[in-house]
Amino acid sequence: MPASNNVKRLAQIAADAISEKLGKDILAIDLSDQMVLSEVFLIATGQNPKQVEAISDFVEEKMREAGEKPARREKSDEWILLDYSDLVVHLQSENLRNYYMLDRLWNDCPLIEFKVDQKR
Repeated sequence: MPASNNVKRLAQIAADAISEKLGKDILAIDLSDQMVLSEVFLIATGQNPKQVEAISDFVEEKMREAGEKPARREKSDEWILLDYSDLVVHLQSENLRNYYMLDRLWNDCPLIEFKVDQKR
């Protein structure tokens, strides 16, 4: 069963926030048939650790405005994970995104299409 409309709506809110803070390579992966814990991974890249942090803060602000609060937030120097239960947002530096390749790890899962104004 595909990801729920509510999770897709939340992914769109997060993706818009990422785009507004100039995050790039935004990708939503539908994991609903693969995982029990999360329906969607939203992955995006920031150019440096400070931008990754700024994007994360803005995503949290916009999600809070939508009535959502992360169940947990994990942070390293170049990777921030925001866990909204059914939606998990991964914000990574370009180096870490290329190293861990979450996109490839889940490449057998369908992508969720949405419109995002990629500001570059």
